[in-house]
Amino acid sequence: MIKPSTYQPPYTITPEILNRVAAISFGLGRLTVLTDQARALRLRPSVAPAHPCARDIPDIRVHNRIRTIHGSLAIEGNTLSEAQITAILEGKRVIAPPREVQEVKNALAAYDRFDSWKPEAEKDLLEAHRILMSGLIDEAGLYRHGGVGVMAGQQVIHMAPPADRVPHLMADLFGWLATTDAHPLIASSVFHYEFEFIHPFADGNGRMGRLWQSLILARWNSLFANIPVESLIFEHQAEYYQAIQESTKKTDCAPFIAFMLRMILDTVTRSAPQVSPQVSPQVSELLAAIRGEMGREALQSALGLSDRKSFRERYLKPALAEGLIEMTIPDKPNSRLQKYRLTDKGRQWLAQQGDG
Repeated sequence: MIKPSTYQPPYTITPEILNRVAAISFGLGRLTVLTDQARALRLRPSVAPAHPCARDIPDIRVHNRIRTIHGSLAIEGNTLSEAQITAILEGKRVIAPPREVQEVKNALAAYDRFDSWKPEAEKDLLEAHRILMSGLIDEAGLYRHGGVGVMAGQQVIHMAPPADRVPHLMADLFGWLATTDAHPLIASSVFHYEFEFIHPFADGNGRMGRLWQSLILARWNSLFANIPVESLIFEHQAEYYQAIQESTKKTDCAPFIAFMLRMILDTVTRSAPQVSPQVSPQVSELLAAIRGEMGREALQSALGLSDRKSFRERYLKPALAEGLIEMTIPDKPNSRLQKYRLTDKGRQWLAQQGDG
């Protein structure tokens, strides 16, 4: 039996935080309905083989995992694109700085173990760090032995506690996490902030803090295993560091909790099913025909169309305009290598049609 922890991280529950917890819970309810419906569709033998949305459920998970890894590593300065990360996942050779390729391989390996780790287990956190930082630092999987600071670009925004205090501080933090009755949305954000404040490792603290918050959330609601919160944090990187700095200045991590809940709410809202757009029969046919990434000729062939202009005006343009499909080379729309693929919105639309 775990004894209640005497350690209590300093944080205040504000009305803003409470409102965001409620809004996230509502958004998760909507996502759960969509996920359950799509799973039911996939399991129905008479429907699943014929309907592409059921086939695409694993694809969405993989896509979101790639977005998560891209966002978390990009915050740390990794320059590889989602396409390059996908190529590494598929075992293809990527021409890029070896360290950045190693970071991606490590992150993919870590997320493969994601389901086996327990948030309150310190040994699991050390193992996750060992995998994430393997071949990158000498102290992979070990708490740091020297001083370290939190950097935002070239600016030091926080000097972490001395190395000899790290084991005790981390034991306190895990003790608190194992016994707290705080809502998981709040507890995960508090853990994330306190982890960054302690900065227990020589390197990799940012990606570990984000990974562990995702793990805490995923144990509360399994949808968080596939919701790419990190990609949104990357889009608001300056605010991320500012929230850490403000919380440290106030000795109260409420600003960081509020920031993280806003990122989670925005991600859940983006992931939630939207009101179905008005889709023409032609666009509907196009969406149902797309398998992965396909070029114009392949799509026309799949649809049995020979008129290139009609295909472009009645099928392709409306689908692009509604955001149901996207180009693989958006900066070169007329490239001979151009292909098209479903967006999350397009997959959601297909899923909704299968449930009707």
